[in-house]
Amino acid sequence: MDAYLIAIAIIGALYVLLALGLNLQYGLTGIVNFGHVGFFCVGAYTTAILCEHGVPMVVTFPLAALLAMLAAWPLGLVSIRLREDYFAIVSLGFSEVVRLVATSERWLTNGVQGIAGIPKMFGMLTGTPQALAVLGLLVVLNLIAIAAMWRIVRSPFGRMIEAIRDNEEAVKALGKDPAGFKIQVLVLGAGLAGIAGAVYARYIGFIAPEQFVPLMTFQIWMAIIMGGVGRISGALVGAVILMFFLEGSRFLRDLLPFISEVSMASVRLGVVGLALILFTMYRPQGLMGDFTRK
Repeated sequence: MDAYLIAIAIIGALYVLLALGLNLQYGLTGIVNFGHVGFFCVGAYTTAILCEHGVPMVVTFPLAALLAMLAAWPLGLVSIRLREDYFAIVSLGFSEVVRLVATSERWLTNGVQGIAGIPKMFGMLTGTPQALAVLGLLVVLNLIAIAAMWRIVRSPFGRMIEAIRDNEEAVKALGKDPAGFKIQVLVLGAGLAGIAGAVYARYIGFIAPEQFVPLMTFQIWMAIIMGGVGRISGALVGAVILMFFLEGSRFLRDLLPFISEVSMASVRLGVVGLALILFTMYRPQGLMGDFTRK
């Protein structure tokens, strides 16, 4: 049971890292990014491929973040010319293109069979100590990300991106260039997703294209909506709430024995969807949002 709880905590910490990046893009800047899982995929595959060639972890992690950021740069250029709804569609298409590349380019990614045997982190440890070491690393990475977000929010850069979120036309009237700020924000958020993908690949030890479907992006959206859009604490609390529903719903099988194992997956997804609907109706600003607003 302890190993199970540690594993849940690790996945939850990965969701926090992803939620922080998406919260920077949408919560603070207003960029509707439906392709966040694409950067996560880039980071995971970068790490897996480099590990196959014996590159150490201290090198693969920065490179995973760098390649994810480079992948976000052209997407940011596209965002200059598109409205929010159209960019959301383009970003979703981007994540699917990344997944299709991972599926078709067998010479690089081994196609649908995925990459197995990825060396796990802290190989000198085994079992629970190793899992705790991974969790400790994720806690440190999240603390660094939270501290960086805190500095960004309280900096002139943070005030500018919040102004872009609230009224982009007014920012243009003041002689500022929203496009440049949007590109920077997309790149920063993608870097966090790339690092999360790197840790995920080294923790799981196996990656395949079907692990990076759009559903993961929408789960991160659920987290920041339930936690509180635009709040750093909202990303943290929202990821915890999401994991509670995703993992807690597994035990519905004990309460509903007449439901088959195949149907239970749909029931679990329905439980998470119902929770999101209730939050949207009764707490639209999120659990950590402004309590003075209704």
